[in-house]
Amino acid sequence: MQVLLIDIGTSKGIRIPASVLKEIDAPKSFELRIEEGSIVLDVVEEPRMGWGEKFKNGENALLIDDTLDRDEI
Repeated sequence: MQVLLIDIGTSKGIRIPASVLKEIDAPKSFELRIEEGSIVLDVVEEPRMGWGEKFKNGENALLIDDTLDRDEI
């Protein structure tokens, strides 16, 4: 797919078609890097992505026992 470089204030940008963003679930941010002369965008996943689903599935067991005996401290 060919896209044109456009002026955005004092910067430059490209338009990413909505159909392309739908294919990758319209992320809120990307990691931009230069690799062998090419611009590469990687989707940045949100820190809590998928937590809601895990809690629904009962995968929220404590990792540390919360029944500490205060006399032992």
